[in-house]
Amino acid sequence: MNRFEQPRVPTEARIQFLDGDYQVKAPGNFVKCAITGKTIMLEELKYWSVSRQEAYIDADAALKAYESNGLQA
Repeated sequence: MNRFEQPRVPTEARIQFLDGDYQVKAPGNFVKCAITGKTIMLEELKYWSVSRQEAYIDADAALKAYESNGLQA
């Protein structure tokens, strides 16, 4: 590590979820799953809701969120 490098301290990012993409509003390494509360590293983020602006750790969590809002898969 040289004198200009700072150790990366994990911080939560603020994200705007878009259709098929997302935009980082405040820098960070991760977001939290809206269903499980587990940490999702940004490079592993695959599931989210544009209408609810929520991230999900996996397809099961996304389905639970979908069903909990009165919708059926």
